[in-house]
Amino acid sequence: MKLGFMAGYSPAAISIPFREVQAAEELGFDSVWTAEAYGSDAVSPAAWILARTKRLRVGTAIMQMPARTPTCAAMTAMTLNALSGGRFLLGIGPSGPQVVEGWYGVPYGKPLTRTREYIAIIRKILERREPLTHEGYHYQIPYRGKDATGLGKPMKSILHGDPNMPIYTAAITPAGLRCAGEVANGVFPVWMNPDRFDLIGPYLEEGFAKAGGGKSMADFDLAPVVPVCMHEDLETARMPVRELMALYIGGMGAREKNFYNDYAKRLGYEEAAVRIQDLYLSGKKREAAAAVPEQLVDDCALVGPPERIRERLQAWKAAGARGEVGSMLLGGASVDAMRVIAEEML
Repeated sequence: MKLGFMAGYSPAAISIPFREVQAAEELGFDSVWTAEAYGSDAVSPAAWILARTKRLRVGTAIMQMPARTPTCAAMTAMTLNALSGGRFLLGIGPSGPQVVEGWYGVPYGKPLTRTREYIAIIRKILERREPLTHEGYHYQIPYRGKDATGLGKPMKSILHGDPNMPIYTAAITPAGLRCAGEVANGVFPVWMNPDRFDLIGPYLEEGFAKAGGGKSMADFDLAPVVPVCMHEDLETARMPVRELMALYIGGMGAREKNFYNDYAKRLGYEEAAVRIQDLYLSGKKREAAAAVPEQLVDDCALVGPPERIRERLQAWKAAGARGEVGSMLLGGASVDAMRVIAEEML
């Protein structure tokens, strides 16, 4: 199993956790990942990190698809991959309707259709077998709408990309996981209980079957984000993870369309998910965090003193040995925690 570090997106003042990035490279981590929501973008920090590291692979988890056309994403990915000597990993995702329509000002549309089209277009660009054309629901290349000039023509990328560049997508819904299994090389679940592969694996397998060609977990990277907080006091360690989960389960989406809330229910915490959302949407964020069950935190995160983290890592090692998890992306980990985990896992 490979280790990655989730650098995430910046708070109000731009900040990149480069001390942790350096530690990741020194400790033998495989990758570092950036993110974007509706502030700092994922690409600029990825370029900055690639320029200041030598060995680490650096990826986006995720580039939000509605923020840029698939051709723009392909150009960005090819450029960063070429400049870094092949160290860039492309992670994309649909985001949610609040961000897509409220921030980017474009229709939410059909997110899984968009994902399939987006990846198909990027792969055509990377392969350069023929000039790019695409006729889909979300994208028509060349564009032939009513306001088109009629002058558009199919083109090939001037820059030669790597047709084998891994493409990841973010998914936690059954349909999203099927789509990832079908068209991507890996997937980021927002969290995962390493003992509950049954909530993810069967849907990936359905996607593999649709893709054909013998695709399987052997050539697919299930890369969950694993929140980490190492502290001698267990409750102190749990609190940042409670706050993170409350934000996602309670407020990252509308009441009637919150994928993280639905996922918490599938993980076995239906009653808690309803309560967390009710509290969060009522403005009671502290109470929402307190309502996140201890067991949910312990299922999906690594929290507590070093010996407790080492103990819980055994479940992750077992999942890796079974071929279920390819990468653990550590979120929020301190350098000391990264060292403890690396000593156990690498």
